[in-house]
Amino acid sequence: MTATTTAPAPAPPVSTPGAPSTRLRAWATRAPLLPALVIMVVVTQLPFVATLVISFFDWNALYPDARRFTGLDNYRHVLTDADLRHSVGTTILLTATVVLVSLVLGLLLALLLDRRFKGRGVVRTLLIAPFLVVPVAAALLWKHVLYNPEYGLLNGLLSYVGGPQPDWISTTPLLAVEASLIWQWTPFMMLILLAGLQSRDPQQIEAARVDGASDWQIFVHLTLPHLRRYLELGALLGSIYIVQNFDAVFTITSGGLGTANLPYTVYQSFYQAHENGLASAAGVLVVLGSLVIATFALRVVSSLFREEVSRA
Repeated sequence: MTATTTAPAPAPPVSTPGAPSTRLRAWATRAPLLPALVIMVVVTQLPFVATLVISFFDWNALYPDARRFTGLDNYRHVLTDADLRHSVGTTILLTATVVLVSLVLGLLLALLLDRRFKGRGVVRTLLIAPFLVVPVAAALLWKHVLYNPEYGLLNGLLSYVGGPQPDWISTTPLLAVEASLIWQWTPFMMLILLAGLQSRDPQQIEAARVDGASDWQIFVHLTLPHLRRYLELGALLGSIYIVQNFDAVFTITSGGLGTANLPYTVYQSFYQAHENGLASAAGVLVVLGSLVIATFALRVVSSLFREEVSRA
């Protein structure tokens, strides 16, 4: 008769006295972030909630006792008013032009800085400098130093060749605003695209050269596909800022001559017309548009991180 041996049951885990639980350890690691989270909610989310509430009221600051709940009337007015529709079109045109031109110029500069040459560090620092200038200071620089018809640099250069002396802001107002923003945002695009260029696989580029590929073929078939995510990231981040840009429009043209974008229209409605409800509705639409763009930007950033992790 064969004896049957029974395997001993595994001993229950012994809890170490005084050891923190997993949940307690997780809270301990998150606790230092709680003050920053509370401050962020108080500074950003509570004002937005208040703006959202005010957007449902007919509320003129000059007549605070006459305010009344109007539902979605302010949003209908924002979407149907001719001036507001024009400001939305101006915002789209301004954003598209600045982002596309700065992306192209940033790509050209990134391709230049990706090559080794003497003084590359100095050139890179000088090209980054416009992005570090305060936006209002940059707009004032373009308005007075470059565009001024009497002592501006542009007219000064034209006077040497006997050219005309135009008033740049009056004749090409939207182009004047776009040029200042392109000058400021091209270095940002350059940095993103330069990072993309320097993350290429050098062995892949060398193999293509060995196979007889020209520089143009390498750029079209290898470099551009590799830079697609970086181009998308630059376009999305640039769009988030330009959609909300106020400094250049306010400083250079004061919203006149057809350059008023949606943020400047919000400023006019709030500070000049004292229409708190209407300005809040327009502001909410600007925030929602920025959130849509930011969502795509975050997806692009996460995909870039996944690609880098997979390579590592």
